[in-house]
Amino acid sequence: MNLSYISIGSNIGDRLQHLQEATRALHTYGGVNVLAVSSVYETAPVGYTDQADFLNLVVKIETDISAHELLKVCQKIEQGLGRERTIRWGPRTADLDILLYNNDNIAVEKLTVPHPRMRERAFVLIPLLEIEPSITHPVTGRQFSEEAAVQDSGVVLWKRVDGVGHFLQMKE
Repeated sequence: MNLSYISIGSNIGDRLQHLQEATRALHTYGGVNVLAVSSVYETAPVGYTDQADFLNLVVKIETDISAHELLKVCQKIEQGLGRERTIRWGPRTADLDILLYNNDNIAVEKLTVPHPRMRERAFVLIPLLEIEPSITHPVTGRQFSEEAAVQDSGVVLWKRVDGVGHFLQMKE
């Protein structure tokens, strides 16, 4: 079995519902089991800033599918939730990014793991560290908790999550 961490974000419509639907779609996909869900955090947009704030979380999954197949699953979930790619870093119903896949270092045209910008993004690191406080970067060996981005005060706890089942039934 493979372990992977996926960040999920949304800033259009019912943001919480989009996060739940994306997590549920992962959890019910054959060969994927969601083991843990971080709390939900609210953050200002990065890159293109003329848009609504995001809700973000990280899920830990166990899977028997490859990283490339997992990417296809994530993209299919995004499309199923109505994601349109019109503006780079623009508004979206759902954004699923593979952060880590085992300790693999993958660099191909459509997939880079570890995610190339995760070390700079508090909205990824803070929920990741909630699930795995001592996790290290598989290439550098450095603990993610040592990254400067973790000190970012722009990441606000939006709702505490107590397990996968709790998250999937949570109301806004």
